[in-house]
Order: sequence, then C-alpha cells, then structure tokens
Amino acid sequence: MKERIQNLIKLFQDKADCALITDDINRRYLTGMKSSAGYVLVFPEQSYLLIDFRYIEKARETVKHCQVIEQKGNVFRQFDELFKKHGAETIAVEAQSLTLQRCDNLKNHMKNYEFLTDNTLSQALYDLRTVKSPEEITKIKSAQKIAEDALSALLEKLHAGMTEIQVALELDFYMRSHGAEDLSFETIALTGAHTSMPHGVPDERKIQKGDFVLMDFGAVVDGYHSDMTRTVCVGQPSQEMRDVYEIVRTAQDTARVAAKAGISGKELDAVARDVITNAGYGEYFGHSLGHGVGLEIHEFPVASPNREQLLPAGGVVTIEPGIYLPGKFGVRIEDFVHITKNNCENLTNIPNSLICL
Repeated sequence: MKERIQNLIKLFQDKADCALITDDINRRYLTGMKSSAGYVLVFPEQSYLLIDFRYIEKARETVKHCQVIEQKGNVFRQFDELFKKHGAETIAVEAQSLTLQRCDNLKNHMKNYEFLTDNTLSQALYDLRTVKSPEEITKIKSAQKIAEDALSALLEKLHAGMTEIQVALELDFYMRSHGAEDLSFETIALTGAHTSMPHGVPDERKIQKGDFVLMDFGAVVDGYHSDMTRTVCVGQPSQEMRDVYEIVRTAQDTARVAAKAGISGKELDAVARDVITNAGYGEYFGHSLGHGVGLEIHEFPVASPNREQLLPAGGVVTIEPGIYLPGKFGVRIEDFVHITKNNCENLTNIPNSLICL
C-alpha cells in the first residue's frame, strides 16, 4: 500500500497539493481495508484515513501506511485542520466518481480552497489500478481457482431437468463455501433458447436433452474478482450448434494469441470480431470483446470497437466473444488474461473445447 500511495503522489503533485479519495474501491486500493465510508487524504508528506466509529478499531489494526483518524462531528473542520497543517490550497478530487452534490457540498463548506475537478486524480488512479502487481495477480488467480473448482463440481451433477436457478445456486454455494468472500456478480445460468440473451436472468426453465447451458460467473478473494463463461451441452448438440461453438472458439483463440502490450482495445476486439463476421455471424455478436478485471468486475483496460487506448503490460482483460441467435441458442466463451510485453498469460485453466455431458 505504501508504494501505491507514493506512486499516486507522483501522478498528482504537479497539479494539486492534496488528493481527497472518497470512492469505496479506490479507498480500499490505497488502504487495503474494505469499508462503506471514509476519506483518504494524501499529501506528499503524509496520508490519512478518516473513518467513523463503526470501522475505527478495524482500521487501527489493519491500515499501516495511513495515519488513522476517527471521523467526529464536522468532517469539514477536520479537513480544514489537515489542509492547514500541510499548507494545501489545491485539492484534487475524483471526477469519475464524486457526485455533483457531494462536490458542491465540499465547495460550499470549504470556500478557502480550490478543488481540482478535472480528470487528474481519476486518471492517476486509473493508471495505477490498470497495471496489476504480482500480489494482485495472485489474488485474482486464487479467485479464479475457486470458480473453476465450482464449475468442475457442477459438471459432475449437471443433468436434464435441472432449472437455471438450481444451476446458479450450485455454483454460488460452492464458491461461497470454498473461500470466496463474495460473488463477482449475480451468476448467469441459462439454457436452451435463453442462451441467446447475453445477460439473461436465470429462472425456472429446465434443461432439456441437447440444450446448451451457458454459465457466466466469478468469485472474489480479498477484494479481487474472477470472471469466466463456459457454454456446455447436456446431451448431443446439433451440427449448427457445434459449428457456431467452433466459430466462437476460433475467435477467442485468435484474439488470445494477439493479446499483448501495445495493441489497442479496438484492434484486439477486431481480431475476434473479424473471425465471427467472416463466418457470417457478425450481426449476432453485439457486445464488446472484453473488459478489465480487478477490484471491480468491470474496469480498465477495455477491448471494444471504440476503445483506442493501448493495453498496458500488467493489465488484465477478458476475452469473451459470442454469437447469439434469437429464439434458438447462444454461445459465449470467456477467459481472462494477464497482458505481458510480448503476449499474455491465460488466467483461465479450464479448456475452451466443447464439453458434452
């Protein structure tokens, strides 16, 4: 955490005297502590965590590189004391997450200070969080291991007659009972014609022989998420189902080979999209190829048709092409990879070949 704070200071100190962090995820990134409230103030000389009575004991035990101060009474008075102590006049705030109402409240209560509301602080935090440290990758791998074990356990009992809700619950229970602090998101488990809805909601629909079952799910370990999608078949699929599956698989394999530092999100998306388009299914791949994964399930970098930013070494991004044929079936295969200088490391260990049960 100390290195993260030091790196953040380097990125904002030319424009501001202090960074005020209010976002829950950014606060956890800088302190290592999960909470639903609190403020981090970062000055070049010292950093502080202001947090209320509910979290103060935990903060004093766990936060090592910020001075922990209990938030009492008028927090603006406490801000003022710290700003004066460090001679701060210009305060950078998170333009991407601070609401207009909260920003106006700051300005109205603290008229003697200038609040930097451009993208300086948010961009600095984006730059830091996009490049994952070895420790962060280890946590992501731990989360992915739990998710993969959950899928392996499910495949041993997946059968015709199970409902989508039952499939989702099996995955959720395994992950939560085997070390996940949370689910990455609400598990998607769809079957039959429902698989043509990329983010459909599980219901009481039952698996029929010959159905695809599409499962998109993930676990959280120490704040870090995993994300994967597998489409399997209960029974034997039709030839059309096999053909579409192989097109999606080829698109994913091709994009994974192309993924490396320096390729833009637009270029990587096009690698997979061209495979699907050339096979005649371009209109049925309606979402982006991938997104970053870390302390949030959707973060940077992004692989999409309109994303010009280059993927950095150290970034983590999903590769999840899909084809969705309304009223018939859909296929999505999702791995996520750790971008390196010349290629990538696949963080997903379950093969992407079609599994028929």
